[in-house]
Amino acid sequence: MTPARSESALPEPAPAWLIRLADAAGSMEVPALLAPPATGGRPSAVLVLFGDGPDGPDLLFIQRSDELRLHAGQPAFPGGTIDAGDGGPVGAALREAAEEVGLDLAGVDVVGTLPEVFIERTGFRVVPVLAWWRTPSAVAPVDVAEVAAVERVSVAELADPATRLTLRLPNGRGSPAFRVRGMLIWGFTAALVDRLLALGGWEKPWDAGVVADL
Repeated sequence: MTPARSESALPEPAPAWLIRLADAAGSMEVPALLAPPATGGRPSAVLVLFGDGPDGPDLLFIQRSDELRLHAGQPAFPGGTIDAGDGGPVGAALREAAEEVGLDLAGVDVVGTLPEVFIERTGFRVVPVLAWWRTPSAVAPVDVAEVAAVERVSVAELADPATRLTLRLPNGRGSPAFRVRGMLIWGFTAALVDRLLALGGWEKPWDAGVVADL
């Protein structure tokens, strides 16, 4: 007879706040500038991985290598193009995170996906995959020619008004941005963080009049 598993042996479920965030984000409105076209674009996915850090909830970011043709030197969520064997956005986001930073997928629970968005500058159609880092593992760049650094950044740091600014892009548009841990998070990644802070109830009043040019 197989002994029953003890309560302590059962995996810890994703926290209630993350389940609520996944529900809200799963139906969030996509800004017109990020709305995917009817056809075209390269299907891709990113992993938006929340963990329980020393300062509360945090997010896993990578900083891409300066040698890359696309997104060179830019902070981002792990991710990339959806391959035929991925089975869709979830499989692609998890595979890319394992390949880029050595993430142990046994400790990760996917809690939902967000609406697809379109990055006009590079032609990617991106599905953000929201996940819980149930059992954190050591992460580091697997290939420094692709990923220069890996950072876990707390939600508290990202929500701090002192880290926030508006970035003026070459086309004249303004975009939310974050200066944190020596990184300038901007573009699609910053827009997504901005929405998650608001939907999660973490956003604090900040001065959008603090503007810097890209």
